[in-house]
Amino acid sequence: MNHPPFTRYYIEYGEISSYPQGYKENAGVFCHNNPWIMIGETVVGRGNRAWDYFRKICPSYLEEVSDLHRTEPYVYAQMIAGRDAFKPGEAKNSWLTGTAAWNFYAISQYILGIQPDYDGLRVDPCIPREWKEFIITRKFRGDSWKITVSNPHGVCRGVTAVTVDGKPHGSTLLPLFGDGRPHTALVTLG
Repeated sequence: MNHPPFTRYYIEYGEISSYPQGYKENAGVFCHNNPWIMIGETVVGRGNRAWDYFRKICPSYLEEVSDLHRTEPYVYAQMIAGRDAFKPGEAKNSWLTGTAAWNFYAISQYILGIQPDYDGLRVDPCIPREWKEFIITRKFRGDSWKITVSNPHGVCRGVTAVTVDGKPHGSTLLPLFGDGRPHTALVTLG
């Protein structure tokens, strides 16, 4: 977000200076790029911060401000009007944003850490320390995986053990079976 907002059009800055004060990139809170920050936090191992950022724009965590946002309480907005806007705090352009898709990508592939790879599914979560366990079902290239991530030591990141179908597996890359049968993985952080 830039601040203070542009108050007139500057040809050298282009479109950003054409928006009203406090809207979109002109001193509004543009939500589309927030998932990129979450992804960055997971890359450096800060699961608590990534999750905190996720909760700050996830509609299901924002019920107490839904009257202020004046948009559907279950839909991501493209932007939230900034303090210089005509109606500060209003959400704009719900249903018309990449914010939802980017948040799904950030939560599924970086916070929960289930990443499709050419050779299989990589499991490398970066979660809040207080999460003790989570379970994901993931269909991938004809296989169905039930992936349990256990966090007995309360860390954000660091896979220490993986078992596949009850057998030790020396990698965070779950193999491709291609047999269409259900498979299990137990991933332990520590």
